[in-house]
Order: sequence, then C-alpha cells, then structure tokens
Amino acid sequence: MILETLCVGIFGVNCYILSARSNSRAIIIDPGAEEKKITRVLDKHNLKPAFIINTHAHIDHISCDDKFGVPVYIHRLDVALLKDPQLNLSNFFSSSYALKTEIKILEDKDVIELEQIQLEVIHTPGHTPGGICLLMKKPSDNILFTGDTLFCQGVGRTDFPGANEEELIKSIKNKLFKLNDDTIIYPGHGNSSCIGEEKRNNPFVMGI
Repeated sequence: MILETLCVGIFGVNCYILSARSNSRAIIIDPGAEEKKITRVLDKHNLKPAFIINTHAHIDHISCDDKFGVPVYIHRLDVALLKDPQLNLSNFFSSSYALKTEIKILEDKDVIELEQIQLEVIHTPGHTPGGICLLMKKPSDNILFTGDTLFCQGVGRTDFPGANEEELIKSIKNKLFKLNDDTIIYPGHGNSSCIGEEKRNNPFVMGI
C-alpha cells in the first residue's frame, strides 16, 4: 500500500494520497492547496486520481478539489459548505471558492472502496456539521484519518459557523475513543499520534 502525507498550503493541511500499489489509481484526501506538489507525488508512483474525499469543507482542505477532474466525496451535511464561500470560509481570504466538480454524498458508516483499500466513514460533527473521520478496514485495520476532529494534542476549532464544541467532544468520546488504543491517527494538521496516546495526554479531552 502507498500512503503519502503532504503538508500543503499556508495553513499546513495534511493531504493524504492512498493507493493499493504503484501504476494504479489513487484516493486523495483533503487536497487543500499546491496542486503541483500533489501531482508530483502522484507522478512519482505513476498514479491516476480516482476520487477525492474531503473530511470537511473548509477552504484550507478543499481549494484543489476542482483541479483533478474526479468526483468529490463529502458528508451530506457539508455539501452546503462546498458551494457557499461564506460557509467554507473562503470569503475571509478573498478567494470566494465554490466547488464545480461532481459531488458524491457520504453518510455515517458508508464504506468507500478502491481496489484493495476500504475506508469506513465515521460522522464526527463538531468542527463542521458534516465532519468525518475515515477508518481504514483494508489492507490495514489500525489507521484513522481524523481531519480536523482530533489532532495530536489538540482538537478542531469550534468558533466557526456551524461548529459546536459539545458535539465535537461527543464525537471524540463516543466514536473515536471507542477504537483500539493502537489505532494510528493521521490528522488534518500536525503530527500523527494514536488513540491511546490522545486518551492519556490530549489536554482538550483528557478524562472525558
């Protein structure tokens, strides 16, 4: 399996490229900026994008969604953000972005597949109404892409339109912290960690 992490854009978003093997098709998670940087990694492994998954629809995670000519998967409750520059925060940066590409709707517990890769959708509202995490089921079963729900030693902001701190904490406590402690988290920003480490040491959620 190929799993490449790229830190892109001025906000340091982690964009992930997933593929079962070289010379095949790839999933792009959160292509937030720097199309050429993402393309170089695809070319390195001779990969063609199959589709994009957005963990949520803030501008720092979506601004290259239209660049690859493939469908964009997102939770139903964040579709409005993809189409509204005010809600996706692009208006704050004078970019006024609204997605034009085909949108594929996700719901909680959906399974997304590409060749030998399976990702289960976990709806984790709080940072945005339709925020999701992606739990890999195959070929590994201990990898979780957490978007801006859970970081290493942090959690997503809840001071944006549509955010809710109580919902975010519930999402982490009732869904993510039910996973095995050795589950590796790949967040939307910053370093990777694991569920057990965040249970013990994340100051925002310790003891919940």
